[in-house]
Amino acid sequence: MRPLLVIAWLLFSLPAWAHKPSDSYLSLFMQNDHVEGQWDIALRDLDNAIGLDGDCNGQLTWGEVRSKHVAIGSYAFSRLTLSAGTHTCKIQMLEQLIDHHTDGAYSVLRFRADCGGLVDRLHADYRLLFDIDAQHRGLLRLTQGGQTSAAIFSRESPAQEFSIAERSRWNESIQFIREGIWHIWLGFDHVLFLLALLLPAVLLRVDGHWQAAGEFSSVWWNVVSIVTAFTVAHSLTLSLAALDIVRLPSRWIESTIAASVVLAGLGNLYPMMVSRRWMIAFGFGLVHGFGFAAVLTDLGLPQDSLLLSLVSFNVGVEIGQLAIVAAFLPLAYLLRRSWSYPRLVLNGGSLAVIAIALVWFTERAFDLQLFPL
Repeated sequence: MRPLLVIAWLLFSLPAWAHKPSDSYLSLFMQNDHVEGQWDIALRDLDNAIGLDGDCNGQLTWGEVRSKHVAIGSYAFSRLTLSAGTHTCKIQMLEQLIDHHTDGAYSVLRFRADCGGLVDRLHADYRLLFDIDAQHRGLLRLTQGGQTSAAIFSRESPAQEFSIAERSRWNESIQFIREGIWHIWLGFDHVLFLLALLLPAVLLRVDGHWQAAGEFSSVWWNVVSIVTAFTVAHSLTLSLAALDIVRLPSRWIESTIAASVVLAGLGNLYPMMVSRRWMIAFGFGLVHGFGFAAVLTDLGLPQDSLLLSLVSFNVGVEIGQLAIVAAFLPLAYLLRRSWSYPRLVLNGGSLAVIAIALVWFTERAFDLQLFPL
């Protein structure tokens, strides 16, 4: 029963992590003796860090944000250090604006960093939000002489050095592979959808009842069909969205993803397409791909960097997905003959999935916060 209790605890811990992970977008343009920059930071993150909602009504106004311009600038630039050689660049705020990304409103900080000499190598130390959100990521776009490279700052890798002349495609690829892995592991709606599809994979539907599946090989090929369909579908729409060929409203995407989790759970309680679950995986995988694309779309990379980032990010997502399958499937296969699997794991787990996903759907579709943190 311990594995079942662990699964139940994980399921009921998910509502607090239902939304897009925290990201900021830092664009740096290296000139001869200075750096021009733009830094987009989510207002919700700034509100958590320094408090922007003056009347505490849960809604931010332009007046509230404007009154905190000095505090926003001081907070942000106390957590970013740029240096060229032995010279620390002096950062000067130029203006603050508001822009909208796929997941909400962002404060846009435009600045200039004077480095006291020729800038051929740039060292960046990024510490934004790591003290209050260990999962925060800083997504960097660095441009010099018409060439662009990308990097990701995390709490484990806050300081990095850059040189366009010595650009490492391999390092860029590794960073986005790592980000893809974390993105699916922290994107619990995607994980929950996949698990909902996998729960009955070790069972067979015979005369209206669930029975334990036989050979592991048949179970394995069933899972392969589901995972492959999900992979192909979300890879397709991830590419279309990241290349800006198709763009859909963020609220519609996130609400539909939550609805797909609800329907996947209901499909376990009222099975109608037991032998064609790969079709369900493919259909809703198309929607999940748009959810995966938010990070790359908001970063706004040029085509050469975007292609590398897109492929690497997608590889990371697949690695993370296979890791979930590898952890789940052997345990489920061992428990499939027990009385508890169809009753507690399949039915109970599916009910938990439905309940959690209904909370997510309500929050996203109606812009509510049912479980304030």
